[in-house]
Amino acid sequence: MIVYFSASDNQTQEIAARLATVVEKGTVIHLKGDLGAGKTTFARGFLGGFGYQGAVKSPTYNIVHSYNTNQFPIYHFDLYRLSDPEELEAMGIRDYFDSEAICLLEWPEKGRGLLPEPDLCVNLDFEPDGRKITINALSTVGEHALVHYQKISSEV
Repeated sequence: MIVYFSASDNQTQEIAARLATVVEKGTVIHLKGDLGAGKTTFARGFLGGFGYQGAVKSPTYNIVHSYNTNQFPIYHFDLYRLSDPEELEAMGIRDYFDSEAICLLEWPEKGRGLLPEPDLCVNLDFEPDGRKITINALSTVGEHALVHYQKISSEV
C-alpha cells in the first residue's frame, strides 16, 4: 500500500501519471471515493502519463470512454448512474477486459459480481487541505506495479 497527500489537482495528476509508467496492459484499476473526490482527475493524469493530451471527462452518461494510446487502449468507466449490474452485460462489458487494454473503473461497486477483480485499487479521500490517495495492490500484477512505483517515486 502507498499513501500520498495531494494538495491540488495537479499533484493528483502527477501521482497518477507516475502510476501509468509502471502498469502493464491488462491491468484493472478501481477508482473509489465520494463525489468530487478526484477520480476523474486521477484518470486524466493517468492518461496523461501515456502521453494522451485530449480532453478527459467523466464518462457518466456514456458509461465508458475509450482512449487509444501509442501502447494500448485504455477504457475509462463511470458506473455511477448504473441502476442494475446486469446493464453491464447488455453493453458487452466482458469485451473490454482483455489482456490488451487497461481498465479504469469509477464506482466499481455498482458493477459488483460482473467485473473482474482489480489489480489495483485507488482510494481518494477528502482531507482538510486536499486529498489522501491510497493505492493498494490486490494481485500479483498490482504488487509488481507498486514495487516499481515506489522505486520511481523515491527517485523523484
